[in-house]
Amino acid sequence: MRALAALFGRRARLRWLHLIIGGALLTPYFLVGTVLVGMASGGEQLFSSLSAQLAAFALALPMAAVTGFFPLVRPLSVAAARALCGVPPALLADGPARTRQARVRTAGWYTLHLALGGIVSGSTLALPPFAVAVTVMPFFAGMRDTWLLNGPAVLQKPWILALAPLAGLMMLAALALVAAVAGESLARRAPVLLGPTPEDRLAAVERRAADLAVRNRLARELHDSVGHALSAVTLQAGAARRVLDRDPEFVREALTAIEETTRRTVGELDSVLGLLRQDGEGTAYGPGLDALGGLLALCGAPVAYEREGDPESVEAVVSREAYRIVQEGLSNASRHGGGASPVRLLIAVRERELEIVMENPLGERPAVARPGGGRGLRGIAERAVLLGGRTEAGPYDGVWRLTARLPLTVPRAAGRTEERR
Repeated sequence: MRALAALFGRRARLRWLHLIIGGALLTPYFLVGTVLVGMASGGEQLFSSLSAQLAAFALALPMAAVTGFFPLVRPLSVAAARALCGVPPALLADGPARTRQARVRTAGWYTLHLALGGIVSGSTLALPPFAVAVTVMPFFAGMRDTWLLNGPAVLQKPWILALAPLAGLMMLAALALVAAVAGESLARRAPVLLGPTPEDRLAAVERRAADLAVRNRLARELHDSVGHALSAVTLQAGAARRVLDRDPEFVREALTAIEETTRRTVGELDSVLGLLRQDGEGTAYGPGLDALGGLLALCGAPVAYEREGDPESVEAVVSREAYRIVQEGLSNASRHGGGASPVRLLIAVRERELEIVMENPLGERPAVARPGGGRGLRGIAERAVLLGGRTEAGPYDGVWRLTARLPLTVPRAAGRTEERR
């Protein structure tokens, strides 16, 4: 049963079909080879000469190999191998062949496929009718007499008729065996010739790293925007609760600030989730320093803002990262410095860099990271490093100081990465 499944099972039949497709693809090359052989031999006995047919076959294979160098041959071959050869998809490469090594491998596969396919498909067309004729020869007198009279003398022996049906069935079994062996050979060579090259693996790793970087970027966006909003809302709600009975006007202002903060944050959250649904593709996301006024008005703590130069004139990529750094710094100041503690903010456009300095009283900063938190300073550092900048944070002369320096001119690779994210 296992032998029959290997010869006539579903996988064997699909591989046989794959070989017949290879034979069909070989046909135009074979016809061109036949024309060339006919021109060289004068066209005499072209289709009845085995040597002429073999010569045309030999000329067809180099032409097929040249075709295999085209980049799009690999994805077509990979699709056929996955569907018909039973090769695990993970073992085959995706996309066109771009490198020389990949094209050489694809050309080798294409030539091998067409060569084996030409042999198997030619045998499939010619051998079954002959095998059937041999099988039924003892049962039809006219066919038997014709073969016995015109054939070799050995065919005139009586025992030939007894063995003829068995010989016909053996021919069909031999054809199935050849097709199965050829199909198995192709399937074994597919991972080698159609599998990913080292360049393909490197490109896949780079794509994976880019995807992870995009998700990390979006996670930082969520942390900065939502975390800042929740901190501001918590402070404003707490202040309103403490003066609820004696200062209704302050409570009204606090509720208005809470409403504006949550509305703005919901808009940012929708934008980030939209990018997540698009797997991080699309336009660059995030407000810049031109939106800093609204951020300072809703931060929940008094801010003494100083500026040198024109921060709104810096590149969009730098402006977005600077906005997020300021947002996270204000959020940290609100959480750890006390809601009423003044915050000093300096944004200065230097000759080659944008400098951000934030200072606030030390307050009750926790000795250890709070559960679920502790990502703010690390996120700030990641944003700066991504653009080629640097950050510093820690106690300084009785205050908590956060300093970030971002280059005004972003490297092209970093700029393209940011725009893509």
